[in-house]
Formats: sequence, structure tokens, C-alpha cells
Amino acid sequence: MTATAGATGEAQNGPRSRKGEQTRARLLDAAKEIFEKNGFLEARISDIAERAGLSHGAFYHYFDSKEQIFREIAEVLDDELAEPMDSVILAPDSSADPHERLQTALRKHLEHYRDEAKIMGVIEQVSRYDDHVAAVRSARNQRRREQIERSIRGMQRRGIADSTLDPKIAAAALGSMVERFAELALAQGQLNCKLDVAADTLASLFVNALQMTETRLTRPRQ
Repeated sequence: MTATAGATGEAQNGPRSRKGEQTRARLLDAAKEIFEKNGFLEARISDIAERAGLSHGAFYHYFDSKEQIFREIAEVLDDELAEPMDSVILAPDSSADPHERLQTALRKHLEHYRDEAKIMGVIEQVSRYDDHVAAVRSARNQRRREQIERSIRGMQRRGIADSTLDPKIAAAALGSMVERFAELALAQGQLNCKLDVAADTLASLFVNALQMTETRLTRPRQ
């Protein structure tokens, strides 16, 4: 996880000096380790401060509460997990093979999710009762669905995706499929599968669902 200043919408505490930012990053890393080990409810600020090599009181120079530091971790990770999908998936102006492009993006997404599976499991749990975490995740998921929807509309206009599909419904269904699969397979460990196989299968489901057939994908020669 990369600590990012300004990642959270809540007011940030602590010095804005380079040393202050480094200390803040240490606290974020330490908190992530404690949340992964103990879960959110059992995590204590004193444990976070001790792991970061700071006094209990020093924590409050940078964060108001356990909830605030957890929310920032959740927001940063959501952004990091979305990056490969946002930059690659269904790019309407790309001439690359859609299946290969999707497979690459999905593999990167799943690999990152796997690396952060412990904390993602905690985030999924907390989002069920923390309104702030739930609202932020919901808003970001909505933006991702809108991005996929725009891409589907673009492909429909170009004639490379089934024009009879409702792009909003398709985007919601396909986006939810990926996120739910990642949660089940990686955060909850309910599925045992190779990531390459998973990425290839999910990419095929995207292509098949949008009916991106070879005929549609074949570009006329210039």
C-alpha cells in the first residue's frame, strides 16, 4: 500500500513537513499490519503506535481516531486496486485485442487484490457497519460502473459490441462479477484457482457477455 497525502476526504492531522509525512506513512503501514492481524474491532491505537515506534500520544498528532486511520487505508487501497482496471479495461480508443487487454487488466487487479487479501477482508467486513467506508466505496464503485458503461456505449457505436444490450445494466453486472469473485476467491478463500486461469475466464465472460464476436472484432483493411 502506498500512503498518499490527501487520500481521504476527512481533515488530516499532523505536520506537513517531510519528516511528518514519513511518520504519518509509518503509522498507516503499522495500522494496516495491526488491522490485518487483529481485525478492526480488536485493534488498539496503542498497538498501532507501538508498531510504528511511537508513543501512544504521538498517534493523535496525525489521526483523530482508529476509525479515521482505517478509513484512509481503505480509500488508498480502493484507488490502488482500481488503477489497472481504470487505465486498461475496455478502453474504447485502443486497437489491442479486447480479450488480451481485459486479461492483462484483470490479472493485475487480481494479483494486487491477492497481495492485499487480508486487509481487504477486514475492509469488506467494516463496510457493512461503517457508513463512511460504505459510502466512499459505493461512490467509487459507481464511478467505475459509469466508466465501463461509457466504454460499452463507445464499442456499441463502433459496432464491436452487441447494440441490443443495455450498457448500464451490463456495466453493473460485469463490474459486480469481478469484485464479488475477488472477494470470494481471495479475501474469503472459498475458491482455489490460478490467477491466470481466473483472469482468462473473467475476460472471456466479458467478451462473451458483450457478444464481441470475431466478426465484430475484425477491422476492415485500409
